[in-house]
Amino acid sequence: MGKRYSKYINSLFLLNDILIINLVVFLINDQEYLQIHFLGYASLFWILSSLFTGFYNVYRFTSLFKVLSLIIIQLSIFTLGYFSYFSIFREGEIVNNQANVLLTIFLSITIFKFLGIFLLKKYRTYGKNYRKVIVLGYDSSAKKLINLFKKDKELGYEYCGFFSDESQGSNEHIGTIESSLKYVIKNQIDEIYCSLTELTEKQVKKITKFATKKNRVVKLIPNANELYNKNTTSEYYGGSTVVLKVKKMPFELIENRIIKRSFDIVFSLLICLFVMSWLYPLLFILIKFESKGPVVFKQKREGLYGGEFVCYKFRSMRINSMADKIHTSKNDTRITKVGAFLRKTSLDEFPQFFNVLLGSMSVVGPRPHMNEQSFKFTKEVRNYMKRKSVKPGITGLAQVSGYRGEITNRIDIENRVRFDIFYIENWSLMLDVKIIFQTVFNVFKGEDKAY
Repeated sequence: MGKRYSKYINSLFLLNDILIINLVVFLINDQEYLQIHFLGYASLFWILSSLFTGFYNVYRFTSLFKVLSLIIIQLSIFTLGYFSYFSIFREGEIVNNQANVLLTIFLSITIFKFLGIFLLKKYRTYGKNYRKVIVLGYDSSAKKLINLFKKDKELGYEYCGFFSDESQGSNEHIGTIESSLKYVIKNQIDEIYCSLTELTEKQVKKITKFATKKNRVVKLIPNANELYNKNTTSEYYGGSTVVLKVKKMPFELIENRIIKRSFDIVFSLLICLFVMSWLYPLLFILIKFESKGPVVFKQKREGLYGGEFVCYKFRSMRINSMADKIHTSKNDTRITKVGAFLRKTSLDEFPQFFNVLLGSMSVVGPRPHMNEQSFKFTKEVRNYMKRKSVKPGITGLAQVSGYRGEITNRIDIENRVRFDIFYIENWSLMLDVKIIFQTVFNVFKGEDKAY
């Protein structure tokens, strides 16, 4: 298994554990358990609980004690889910072999977990499944880490040398800090370890930006006085050597993308079933009665990574040739009476829940701009491109913070981008829920820019 397959290791461990759960039930051959709904429940609960506990967040430097603690936590939560099944779906029934089934699953998963880790470590001693690394800086902490790379082959690191502007006497010295970035690309380096004693803050920022762009991992070697911050997590190599890993953005983690997409689908389905099912026929009559034209207005807007999608809205204007070019302004004569009400209450946005189900939008995210606006802002506004790294939303942090509607000056779009980037960098499911509640509250309260 070469290093390019490393990202699949945790998935293989997950599949192995799901197989063990189902195989144990099959081998015990008890009809109380050998049922598709029990096996489906057990498998799904194991997957969801493992995402919550971080059961598969085991890395090449993770200690066996940490692995054991993860096993205890995961199996404890799985036990609660296991007995909950019989309490909810088999209430009042006496079910035999519960302890036997659970104990067999526990022992089997624990044995195979440690066996898998042992075999993987042995595999790495033969120079397989390795990571090519370099070290920037050459202080005492960097030397300690270098010795660990060279001595402990089970970790699976191929140490290529160090870069330094100060220490150049060693035959492992490759070049200066400035020359390291070209070396990373030329020699396909996977991880860059930066000494915070030798590198300046400006150099670290430059290397971090470079690594993010080139999909490389940056880790920081702290000095004794270094303060840890929320943008890093501590990792322990060899049990004592501390390394700081620069955290990934929330949407770089697949589990967060799964959680957000699942929430989008469930929430949008509920809106479509219980609101749009009666709202659409009612608005169809009102919109058609007041003016000619389609009930649903379609407009091309810029979406994820700058791609184009068709955004749906209930039509709030009379048919006009400037709909795709000029943003709605206060007292806009194009807006119908029904349209003014729809905009004031944000009901005109409800067809976008179909956009969410189609996957082109999210319930919460940066609002999509018209293509002409987006092209202009990309050239003029700093960091505007960052907001395109996530799907556009029906509502967003900028909107509930007072920056919705017409953009009348440069500060409006700059503040909107500032809030959008804060949302992207600090996303959580609770933040989405909070924004949704704030959006509903603002509708009832009324907003000056809701026109």
